[in-house]
Amino acid sequence: MIIGILKETQDNEQRVAATPATVKQLVKSNHSVIIENNAGEGSFISNDNFKESGAEILESANDIYNKADIIFKVNPPNNNELELLNKESTIISFFQIKDETHNIEKYILNNISILSMSHIPRTTLAQNMDALSSQSNIAGYKATIIGADHITKYMPLLMTAAGTIKPAKVLILGAGVAGLAAIANAKRMGAQVYAFDVRPVVKEQVESLGANFIEVESESNEGVGEGGYAKEVSDDYKKKQAELIKDTIKSMDLVISTALIPERPAPILIEKEIVESMKPGSAIIDLAAINGGNCELTKCDEIIVHNKVTIDGRSYLPSTMSQDASQLYAKNVFNLFNHIYNSETPLNLEDEITNGSLILNKGQVNNEILQKFLDKDKN
Repeated sequence: MIIGILKETQDNEQRVAATPATVKQLVKSNHSVIIENNAGEGSFISNDNFKESGAEILESANDIYNKADIIFKVNPPNNNELELLNKESTIISFFQIKDETHNIEKYILNNISILSMSHIPRTTLAQNMDALSSQSNIAGYKATIIGADHITKYMPLLMTAAGTIKPAKVLILGAGVAGLAAIANAKRMGAQVYAFDVRPVVKEQVESLGANFIEVESESNEGVGEGGYAKEVSDDYKKKQAELIKDTIKSMDLVISTALIPERPAPILIEKEIVESMKPGSAIIDLAAINGGNCELTKCDEIIVHNKVTIDGRSYLPSTMSQDASQLYAKNVFNLFNHIYNSETPLNLEDEITNGSLILNKGQVNNEILQKFLDKDKN
């Protein structure tokens, strides 16, 4: 196969979908790799680095799209890139169906295949392909560093001749991969950490990292969805949840919210009145901003101040650590590609990972969620 790697065009995106290490592995497997000029500069990977690994550097995105059988990307193609796509080509990228439905007809008409890094099943076998987890881990870690910069307090306990400074109080909303990474790093920084999640099953993980688990009393596991993800809860639970968060958040210096539901808008956990109850100088880092945010006031990719509370809605935190983020993402993509296009059973739709990540197969819908979106649009 001819594999194309493009320079990402989305604002603030510094990652790239291949590294010299993954290029070497692809070439070793008898694939050809073509890379757009300066595709790796945001991750400090030069054209020469790629050439030394066996890739060919081409001048433009148009050249890549014309020649490649399969494209590795971080983000889905934008409108201009969609016009360059060859018929019956394949794209591997992060792909949220709810954000791309307006372009689906173009993909279908051109018999495009889409493999989504956002839809890889959460199974043991797929762990080394799970790009959502690898990038969320980075986001959770970076959120604590950014949060420490926003707030007006020390994170750790500080004892000096001039007096003792109490540690900052940090609340993590959502104990998935990003939340657990934030908990671990906030504890390393010396903060007093609290965590909330709708899934009672994560309590042990939260407490093992040294945080206090805050929970809504419930007789069921109604917040536990498929694959360990959270799912939407009942109205009664939401009321109890809102009261608990409202009571807890008043004493917090930093809140990091990470609550996401796949292919759904992010649940609002922090309403305007709750923000207004927070201490002056405190901050919210909303890692769910790309899906609308967990805070009612969040503005995606902006930092605002409301009632002396900083609300950071930047959606591109993994990209701020582009070297490591690219290394992990490129390896995730390579592992998925290597699994799906192996010599024994290439594109085996009986395989759970292949079938789960394949959104479109040569223009044919291969995903129930996508089909529901399309049916809804028809009606």
